[in-house]
Parts: sequence; structure tokens; C-alpha cells
Amino acid sequence: MNLGFFTMPMHPIGKDWQQSLREDREAFVLADELGYTEAYCGEHNTDPEENITSSAMFLASLAYVTKRIRLGTGTINMPNHHPAATASEIAMLDHMLRGRFNLGISPGALPSDAEIFGNMDMPRPAMFLEAVDQVLKLWTSKPPYNIKGQFWSLSTERTYIPETGMGTIPLPLQRPHPPVVVTAVAPFSQGITEAAARGWDPISANFLLPKWVKTHWIKYKEGCERGGRPPELANWRVAKTVFVAADDKKAEAYAMGTDGPYYYYYRSLFAKLKRRSALGVFKDDPKQPDEDVTLEKVMRQLVIHGSPAKVADELATLRADVGKFGTLLYAGVDWKDPELARASMRLMAEKVVPAIR
Repeated sequence: MNLGFFTMPMHPIGKDWQQSLREDREAFVLADELGYTEAYCGEHNTDPEENITSSAMFLASLAYVTKRIRLGTGTINMPNHHPAATASEIAMLDHMLRGRFNLGISPGALPSDAEIFGNMDMPRPAMFLEAVDQVLKLWTSKPPYNIKGQFWSLSTERTYIPETGMGTIPLPLQRPHPPVVVTAVAPFSQGITEAAARGWDPISANFLLPKWVKTHWIKYKEGCERGGRPPELANWRVAKTVFVAADDKKAEAYAMGTDGPYYYYYRSLFAKLKRRSALGVFKDDPKQPDEDVTLEKVMRQLVIHGSPAKVADELATLRADVGKFGTLLYAGVDWKDPELARASMRLMAEKVVPAIR
């Protein structure tokens, strides 16, 4: 089992933006130093809490200060980006990272982002597929282009100059394109099946109950079979909210305390999902009424915390319940206490994962 990193941190409203970006960036640099194999960050344009507005731009800032770790968008919200812009910018990023790049994509889930980009009432799943298909076609076609779609049409037929190549979208370093990953947030996700059939691989979200995470492997296998490819455990990534400290008491106080960053993360996520009538990800039974779902119960079910030995035992239990998977993605939160945050990532890499292995 490899160890990776995934962050969609809920930074406290009012926290200095420069500080939160600096700390998020330090987490990625630390992950590289500690031997984490890959790391992803999300993006939102209209959320002051989740304030990385461009995952690609954020990763570009890490291109020349990281050495081994693969970096991934987690995810590019495709309907909010023009396919030609995505294709050219990601090709450049793949070269900057010398091929250490994974392309994480999604339709995007934040309503205010959809509204500001004018696609809130449009068929976003269809926009997502068209955008992805057009990006991949730009990378596998020769210019001049003439790609027509329902939402975007891409052409350089009128301006292409064969002698100079003007009118050509640059190609990524990895051919035909970087590995594509999708984040799954629903039980029995049909999106995983469709992605696997196309040759893409899944990330199971950290806020999904283990019993539902288990269903993702089933759906992944279905898609691989349809796409004529063998299902590989190495390609399945499972994100998990984890905090490791020197002892259980210290870990309990920081991970479960109502003034801590883990409580802030889940309180914010809980409120957002409740407002959208989307608490189903937290339910043991889909028929369970929303009023029976409490924040405290959610945290007890989803946040693994404690000493290295305790965390290793609980993660081993998770693997026994969910099944084996290729990479555990340590879910980052706000660095309210930078010293404790760094120590947790270090203990995870140096004590917990070796014990599991």
C-alpha cells in the first residue's frame, strides 16, 4: 500500500489567504520529502473556505521544489473551463513536472461555481464528458482542428500555418496523455464504472462511510470488464481523514475537539451537504432520516486518530472491511497548529504505514 496526500482543506473564514496557501503548499513539499507517492488538491472559485481557485496553478508553484512525488488536480471542474485552455495549460504543467502529473477531473459539485460560470441549469454531466473528450482529442489529433460539440466547438482551420505550426495545441509530456483519475463521492458510483471503461481510475472520497467505499471496487471492476482491461488494485486510491500524534490523548483533543481543524472541516462539510439535502454519504442506510445524522456520529465514523499503533490498527481494520487498495490518501485539513500537522504527516509516513506493511 502506497501513501499519498489529498487536500480540500476547509480554512477558517477570515484566515489570511497568503498564510493558508503557504501552509497548503508546505504540506505538499513535506509530503515529497517524506516519500508520499502522490498528492492532489481541489479547486473552487467561489468558496472562501476552500480557497485554492486553480488546482493547476497551485501545482505549478510546486513543479521545481518537489523531486519525486506525482502531483494531481483533485479535481479540475471541467464544465467551468474551456477545453482548449485545459488542454494547453495541462500540457504545459505536465512538462513543468517532467511527467509527474495525474489529471484529476470532475463535473464539479459547488453550486455557486456553476452559477458564476453560467452552467448551473445546464446538463453538467454532459458538459463534463464533452469537455474531457475534446481535451483528449486535441492531444491525439493533428492540426488544423475542427471539433464540433454541443457546448464547445474548437477550430484552427482558418488560421493554421503549416510552416510554423501556429494553430497547434501543445502536447503533454506523457503520451498519449497523463493518467486520468476521478473522485467518487457516492455509494455504488456509476461514475466509477463509466470512468473505468474509459481507462480512468478512481479516488474514493474521505467523507464516505467504509461500507460505501467498498462498493467502489465492485463498480470499478464492472467498468474494467466493459473496457477490456484488467482491474488493478494498484490503481484504486482511498482517501481517509487521519490524525496521528505521540499519544492517544493528544490526538483525541486535536482531532475531535470542537475548536480543532478536523471538527471545523466536518462541521463545514456537514452544513454544506445538509443545505443541499445531500447527507446520504453519511448514512448507514439510505432510508435513514436526515435528523438522525449527527455531526458527532459522522466524526466518530470517519476520523481515524491516535498514536501510531492505534492508527495502524484502525487502518488495518479499514483494509479488512473495504478490501485491499493501492494507495491510501491522507486527507489534509487546515494547519491550525503547524507543529502538530507536520508531526502527524511524518508519523504517518515513518511509523504508521511501515507498521501496516
